Amino acid sequence: MRLDPVKLLIVDDVEENLNALEALLGGDGIELLRAQTGPEALELLLLHEVALALLDVQMPGMDGFELAELMRGTERTRGIPIIFLTAVATDERRRFRGYETGAVDYLLKPVDAHIVRSKVEIFCELARQRQELARQRDALAAALNRLQAHGDNSPLAIVEFDPDLHILAWSQGAERLFGRSASQAVGRRPAELHWLPQEDDSALAELVADMARGRRLREMCGYRVMHADGRLFDCEWYCSALLDGSGRLSSINVQILDVTERKRAEETQRLLIGELNHRVKNTLASVQAIATQTLRHSSGPSEFAPIFIGRIHALARAHSLLSGTTWKGANLRDMVEAQLQIGTIDAARLDVSGPDLDLAAEPALHLALVLHELATNANKYGALSNSVGKVQLGWRVENDMLEIDWIEIGGPPVSPPSRRGFGTALIERSIKAERGTSHASYGPEGVHWKLRLPIGAGASSRSKIKSPEAARCVRPASAPTRSASRSVEGRRFLVIEDEPLVALELVSILRDAGAEVIGPAATADQALEFIGKIPIDGALLDGNLQGEMVDDIAQALVRSEIPFLFVSGYEASHLPAGFTAAALEKPFDPGKLVAAAADLIAVDARCENPAAAT
Repeated sequence: MRLDPVKLLIVDDVEENLNALEALLGGDGIELLRAQTGPEALELLLLHEVALALLDVQMPGMDGFELAELMRGTERTRGIPIIFLTAVATDERRRFRGYETGAVDYLLKPVDAHIVRSKVEIFCELARQRQELARQRDALAAALNRLQAHGDNSPLAIVEFDPDLHILAWSQGAERLFGRSASQAVGRRPAELHWLPQEDDSALAELVADMARGRRLREMCGYRVMHADGRLFDCEWYCSALLDGSGRLSSINVQILDVTERKRAEETQRLLIGELNHRVKNTLASVQAIATQTLRHSSGPSEFAPIFIGRIHALARAHSLLSGTTWKGANLRDMVEAQLQIGTIDAARLDVSGPDLDLAAEPALHLALVLHELATNANKYGALSNSVGKVQLGWRVENDMLEIDWIEIGGPPVSPPSRRGFGTALIERSIKAERGTSHASYGPEGVHWKLRLPIGAGASSRSKIKSPEAARCVRPASAPTRSASRSVEGRRFLVIEDEPLVALELVSILRDAGAEVIGPAATADQALEFIGKIPIDGALLDGNLQGEMVDDIAQALVRSEIPFLFVSGYEASHLPAGFTAAALEKPFDPGKLVAAAADLIAVDARCENPAAAT
């Protein structure tokens, strides 16, 4: 770091003498302040920090001795060293007066240039050292202030111990967390404060002893801490040993994090997992017991089947009352903000534009991965890999399609990759999983990704219905609208179900009733392939296919005028809205399934106003 120039004050009433001193002493890193009178010199001293004053003794008005005495009488100038220069013959009395006024030297003119230059250089070097010390002092003070501010504002409690476990430092975070002030804690041992339980206090003493022996210089421990009001916290202690120049333990710095809530959450999670495991096993044991006991008390299969299925239905309805899950979505802007907070994207280098848009859980997860991959690639190879590049991220909704543009500018030259990497594959497959498209173009300014996906994949279809109560037409299928004796024999049904065993059961029941079965279709693409190409009398539709809603399939069935029945583990209130379709909950009764299918083809179960379903 370049230091400020050293300022020297030269005072002489003769212009030629000032010029001579300037020629002698001037140079790089030195600034000369000239004055020809005492008052002029005092004025310069008020404006500048002077390292050395060279004063002529004989001057009209205020001589050099008087000027020196005034300098010594003021706090600002008292410490400035003075060298007197005089051409007048002198005696010991005048020399003594010069030193008495604070001079460090007293030289006769004509002066020896080498002597003057050497003496001045000594004071210049001292001034430079003072500047450097002041700079280091200020830098150290600023660093200490920053550390103090971080420590005081940190959610961590920062505590320092000496090798005998006396508390040396106690941050404001410690005051907030433990309810004790620094004045109460500093200088005392944890045992005196009753701060730790006995077993944890002993464990801490053992850790400090190991640190003193050099065995463990850093350690993460879990100790409980007592609040001043008697509450006990679970805390994580991050301990580090500070050694002196000889390698001996000087102090122990500890950062303490309150993990009480996390411990409670982990314990709750452990209990919930254990309870879930218990309930699942109990459910399986109950099914086993129901099967065994029903079989034991049945005369044959014809009696066993309806009794067993009825009991399973009762068990399923009980579980429907006890269990419930909720999928929460995410806002697209919040997803971008998440990338900023972690540090994959610099906020100053990202331009974001687009409307607020809430995404459903599954596409939100896919898009979060895509954004992360795009940012990672930009940091590695694209616009964010240098110091000037930027990224423009924008999105819009047009014709029920979400269109996203990721445009990189100002980065290094890019070209299409020679091989398809994991990141590109992840981006393409994630968008494809949402029935969308992705395309990357490589121009001189940088890469441009264009992503398109149906808005139905990015936002819940329920949000499109202004009045769900009026539009929802789903009803339970427990009471068919026509007689259950109506036959399905010879009629063609499409089965849309992704669970193989359930699909096999549906096919078997319908075929046993004399119906012709198309499928089963396990995916949306397979179902849409059948619809509109093969004459179909009715369809059985699962409420969810491989984690995806079935709104598109239901709309396709309505457009093709194919009546359908929801067969799902969801209750009717969780099925797609806007369709007049009966709902049969899993596990289902074969007789009710056949009756509902027969009713389906006998009565047009579509909404009277088809527009409500689109």
